[in-house]
Amino acid sequence: MSASKTASNVTVEQITTAFRGALVGTLDECFDAVTENYMLDDGESFFETLSGISAAEASAPVSSNGSAISAQVNHTRFYLDALLDLVRTGEQRSLDWESSWQVREIDETAWQELVADLRRAYDEVRALADSFDQWNLYTIGGAFGIVGHSMYHLGQVREGIAVVRDRAGR
Repeated sequence: MSASKTASNVTVEQITTAFRGALVGTLDECFDAVTENYMLDDGESFFETLSGISAAEASAPVSSNGSAISAQVNHTRFYLDALLDLVRTGEQRSLDWESSWQVREIDETAWQELVADLRRAYDEVRALADSFDQWNLYTIGGAFGIVGHSMYHLGQVREGIAVVRDRAGR
């Protein structure tokens, strides 16, 4: 069967459902737990990675001009909250992106709160993705952006913890 005949038998609702399912599955893998192995190996998701990082490790500078892991996590949370605000209000507000990088040294309580804030933002994004149906070029591009941006920062966190632990002889 040719691609055009196959495509003509697929409804917009089926495409929307498939896209939504793929987006939610990809977000779940990035943040929660690897199930489909789209991009990661088992145990490498954001929350699985963060669960093994102490506040001292999260606070340690990764390099002389790089960000601490705590800043990477805060920036990811800030980004998710900014996207949620954009979808809810329809307004692209001017935001202080630089402030999202200002988290450095934190204690264990602040570290756990930061991870919980990321969890809250992720849970809200996931719930939105699971029910969203106003897909167009802009919102589909935004969905790819959420995954790409989040995976980039997960990579930065994973590389950062390797550097910090290597320096500490772990």
